[in-house]
Amino acid sequence: MTGLIILGILVIIVLMGLVTVNQGSVAVITVFGKYRRILRPGLSVRIPLIEKIYKRISIQNRSMELQFQAITQDQANVNFSAMMLYAVLNQDDHTVQNVAFKFVDERNFMQALVRSVEGSVRAFVATKKQSEILQLRNEIIQHVKEQLDNQLEEWGFHLLDLQINDITFDEAIMRSMAQVVASNNLKAAAENEGQALLITKTKAAEAEGNAIKISAEAEKLAAKMRGEGVAMFREEVARGMAQAAKEMESANLDASFILFSMWTDAIKHFAENGKGNTIFLDGSTDAMQRSLQQLQATVKGANIIDKQ
Repeated sequence: MTGLIILGILVIIVLMGLVTVNQGSVAVITVFGKYRRILRPGLSVRIPLIEKIYKRISIQNRSMELQFQAITQDQANVNFSAMMLYAVLNQDDHTVQNVAFKFVDERNFMQALVRSVEGSVRAFVATKKQSEILQLRNEIIQHVKEQLDNQLEEWGFHLLDLQINDITFDEAIMRSMAQVVASNNLKAAAENEGQALLITKTKAAEAEGNAIKISAEAEKLAAKMRGEGVAMFREEVARGMAQAAKEMESANLDASFILFSMWTDAIKHFAENGKGNTIFLDGSTDAMQRSLQQLQATVKGANIIDKQ
């Protein structure tokens, strides 16, 4: 009977010495309050009544929502809503000891971590103006990581990520920002409309200038062609008169005869094509003689041109 009792006690002691550690965590063992060793995930054995499990530490990722306020260089209140992701740095003995013994409990550690993140963000925001904050989301995150990495490593943790989900300002500032955006949009719209109008006016002026240029060039060409036509007409008339004078000279006829014929033909042409207009012609013998002399001079000039 005594043997059974002793056997039962030994079984109980052995069972008390068995420890199960869940995956994703480690157990810190102390002996009389002093750190002794770490138990990894799985089934382990400890010395009953001597080795105690001081703390079970999760090595999985942890997340926490943060909401806090900061003040910019120009005294504007900025409200931040962020999500922090952190974890134990590694499973080394030194790291696990820091996690287990740096803080009295988990609440004190969380308080220190949150205040460190908030303080780092506030220090950065205090050097910037309100108008710059919305564009510096990534810079704020990078600044916090640089400031906290060394400190968190001393505590045995590592800041994996910090996401700033929302950045808002006081209602009065939000209204003023909306007004600034609206005025900038109106300004941009006015500038675009002015540019469009300027382009339209410029293109219209260019088109009008090109049309005037083309019209002037066409008029110049037409005038040139008219001048050449008149010159050619006069040249042909002179040549014809010279030829007629030669033929009359070879036929021993007086040149005055053809000149008189031309004079009468001209009068006939005036009468037929006058369209009711009154034309006064001096029909005296002296006037006809003067006209004949002028025609003879024209014929002589035509002969000179033909010889040339």
